Amino acid sequence: MAFDIAVKRIYEAPAKADGQRVLVDRIWPRGVAKKDAALALWLKDIAPSDELRKWFGHEPDRWAEFQKRYHAELDRNEKAVAELHDLLREGKVTLLYGAHDEAHNNAVALMGYLRRA
Repeated sequence: MAFDIAVKRIYEAPAKADGQRVLVDRIWPRGVAKKDAALALWLKDIAPSDELRKWFGHEPDRWAEFQKRYHAELDRNEKAVAELHDLLREGKVTLLYGAHDEAHNNAVALMGYLRRA
């Protein structure tokens, strides 16, 4: 089954085309009011561990290894992954993140994980 998944910075305005909006960061993004985020869910537990997040530091040369390590964490995080799969079965889900780098962040890595699963 192919899931309808997108990624988007939480600082971009919500759109009807987003479907269910899920924040996948462990830390709430600065400057975003919860009432303006239009979230279906804040799934903190699916975010990378603090140790992995700090190691990665959004360094593009660590991207491949970050994805490998993060996917291994997700393999051990059945409850959070199942919660996200349940939402995906209902329709489109947009994974929201706060990082500046639009190509190298946990939401992009998570989308890749969900699409291969």
